[in-house]
Parts: sequence; C-alpha cells; structure tokens
Amino acid sequence: MATIDDFNATEIKIGKIISAEKIPETDKLLCLVVDFGEENPRQVVSGIAPYFEDTETLVGICCAFATNLEPRIIKGFESQAMILGIKTEDNFSLLIPSHNVLLGSKAG
Repeated sequence: MATIDDFNATEIKIGKIISAEKIPETDKLLCLVVDFGEENPRQVVSGIAPYFEDTETLVGICCAFATNLEPRIIKGFESQAMILGIKTEDNFSLLIPSHNVLLGSKAG
C-alpha cells in the first residue's frame, strides 16, 4: 500500500496537448507536445495510440499528467511526463478537468 506521503510526492498538473503524432514503427506510441504553462512545452510519450485513431482529436485537450517523474527514453524519444487516464478492456478515458483551469494547475 502507498502512503499519503507517497501520493503527495507525485506532482499532478493540467497540461494542454498542442500536438500529437504517431511514433513511426510502433503500434501504440504517440509523441505528444504538452503546454504546462512553463517556459517551454514538454514532450510526452504515451501508449494510447490504439484509442485515438485520429491523433488530431487530442490537440487542444487539457488533461492531467504526472509531471515530476524522471525523464525516460522510449523508442528513442524522451518522455518528460506521463498522461493520466482510465483504461478498461476496450477503452481509454483521459482525466479532464470539469472546469477551465490554468495550465500547470496542480492537483491536490
């Protein structure tokens, strides 16, 4: 079991997806560019391609990301955060705020 301190150590912020492209030679991976209201947008690699046939449908969506994870190289692409969502057997749903919030707003 995770403690409340473990949970509090994870930084969850709202980011806006500004581009989304399939990573060549993969079936599941997308390369997202996400604006967190910081000086520069971040690159996020995610295995959600099977749930979004048209990647353009992701552009402009604001959703939740874990933003203080160590960067990780996936298929040669650096991922600087992790998108958060709910996965079922046949679907994936992004965690989207119910109201407009500032980019970079923290959960808590």
